[in-house]
Amino acid sequence: MSILNVEHLSHGFGDRAIFQDVNFRLLKGEHIGLIGANGEGKSTFMNIVTGKLMPDEGKIEWAKNVKTGYLDQHAVLEKGMTVRDVLKSAFTDLFDLEARMNEVCDAMGIADESTLMRLMDELAEIQDILSLRDFYTIDAKVEEVGHALGLTETGLDKDVTALSGGQRTKVLLGKLLLSKPDILLLDEPTNYLDEQHIEWLKRYLNEYENAFILISHDIPFLNSVINLIYHMENQSLNRYVGDYNKFMEVYEMKQEQQKAAYRRQQQEISELEDFVARNKARVATRNMAMSRQKKLDKMEKIELAGKRPKPEFHFREARVPGRYIFETKDLVIGYTDPLSKPLTIAMERKEKIAMVGANGIGKTTLLKSILGLIPPLSGTVHLGDYLAIGYFEQESSPDNKTTCIEEIWEEFPSYTQYEVRSALAKCGLTTKHIESQVRVLSGGEQAKVRLCKIINRDTNILLLDEPTNHLDVEAKEELKRALKEYNGSILLICHEPEFYHDIVTKVWDCSDWSLKL
Repeated sequence: MSILNVEHLSHGFGDRAIFQDVNFRLLKGEHIGLIGANGEGKSTFMNIVTGKLMPDEGKIEWAKNVKTGYLDQHAVLEKGMTVRDVLKSAFTDLFDLEARMNEVCDAMGIADESTLMRLMDELAEIQDILSLRDFYTIDAKVEEVGHALGLTETGLDKDVTALSGGQRTKVLLGKLLLSKPDILLLDEPTNYLDEQHIEWLKRYLNEYENAFILISHDIPFLNSVINLIYHMENQSLNRYVGDYNKFMEVYEMKQEQQKAAYRRQQQEISELEDFVARNKARVATRNMAMSRQKKLDKMEKIELAGKRPKPEFHFREARVPGRYIFETKDLVIGYTDPLSKPLTIAMERKEKIAMVGANGIGKTTLLKSILGLIPPLSGTVHLGDYLAIGYFEQESSPDNKTTCIEEIWEEFPSYTQYEVRSALAKCGLTTKHIESQVRVLSGGEQAKVRLCKIINRDTNILLLDEPTNHLDVEAKEELKRALKEYNGSILLICHEPEFYHDIVTKVWDCSDWSLKL
């Protein structure tokens, strides 16, 4: 049975087409991986099928009474709401029913006999629904899911705007699971999640009986949970049975077949054009030339898909720094409450270190404390001599209204427009992306703009906070190559062992010193 049908979908932003006559079908029990390079429109597709965005053309049809749950990487959490409030908002429809029940009870006190009978029937119906859907155990359910996702330790009464990226993702995921949808729509759910909770999510999805659509650039995770691939490329959407590895086999074979067919057709076109040119003026052979010209005119030309620019990351290197990059003495990090025990640690020149550990224990706070962006609660940080620092932040500001060109120009005012455009193009961004505002780009494209700033500055120490989040497979592989090649020092926060294992010389497990476990 078809749960979702998408027919003849076309959509674009301005003069930039995203989809052209796309068809898609979701069947019961299908576990779909939705893949494609950054900016191909995966999140846009999710927004269209969930009704958040109206397509230019096409029909989106859900089966009746299907309840969808969407984990949106760009969802906004309101200031003033606690973790508990967000989790309980999964039951908004039930709280609305409770409010109606209270209104009915109040109305019964002043109702006449006939109205009273109608209100009593409505009250009984509401009470049945609330009992059937376990309304009176909501608090226990919230506690249970909060504990499973490690949110109880964070604090269910904590303001959501004070959460780290990983904690925020876990809150949204918790809300989604509590709402018990028939269909899960997950947009990069492993971004910011630590290894422990990625494993938990993997087990959950493997046991999930209903259908789901998953956007992810984390290939090991994708392979472990899906049985179908839909590949988004060049405004189209193609279906492949199997996991990502199987998709790559079939996709590469199709690419080779298309290239071979294109070469054969180009050879035939060349021969026909040559014959026509040589024989159309001669009376004896004019008819044959006309016949070949007709064949040329009717020929359906094979076109090779336009290749997206591949990113090229080459970090520029500054002079060699002093022996120590930084040293801390009895450093306690935090905002109002301490996140760590007193830390006396040091990083030496040429070291490449990965910082790992659960979300919310203070990894980002430590990076910012080293940089002096957050004052320590106590203790000291001493930075070494001759440092040229490149700092990659987790997220771009959602209020950033500058274009990509303006963003790079602000950082490098001496660059010509050609140099700015070249720098962005080398990071895998097309002309249309380059001229767009940063905030309308996909998460992966925004990350490439932030990387562009670091790559074009001389550095000898890179402080990278989750640089792989949102990046597509090609960009992630290129970043890994560039970091292995880099001769400076690296301090990296990352939850993907397969990414950092070949890069780093040392791993710091931050749970050893954190007070927030």
